[in-house]
Amino acid sequence: MIAVDTNILVSAHREDSPWHGKAKRKVTKLANSGKPWAITWPSVHEFLAIVTHPKIYDPPTPMPTALAAIKAWQGSPNLRFLGEGPGYFEKISTLATNGMIRGPKIHDARIAAICIHHGVKKLWTADRNFSSFPELSCENPLV
Repeated sequence: MIAVDTNILVSAHREDSPWHGKAKRKVTKLANSGKPWAITWPSVHEFLAIVTHPKIYDPPTPMPTALAAIKAWQGSPNLRFLGEGPGYFEKISTLATNGMIRGPKIHDARIAAICIHHGVKKLWTADRNFSSFPELSCENPLV
């Protein structure tokens, strides 16, 4: 199963992103592939925070439009939204300890731990911070 990180979702959504066309095509192809794919709940929250932030985008995405984008992805019958569950704490503890993770990188460790916990085979991301988690295979589908 492939999980899609926030930065890919933002690029797929925001037409002013230099990666918009490619990101949108990749996410659409994944959604229509018939294979299971995933978005973590922390990535959903981060997506909403980023695209609606007036200091990041001028104009920001209106909240109803941002929610509609998530609802559209939710329409893919093979999409799984992934979150914490039993056994998650052990995963994040191991990742944070082994990678000496602290501060803002805890957010990335959270996403990595959720992915690993749910058996994600690959995370699509443009964020190089995930290289701190060798247990999770990452790929930037935009390059």
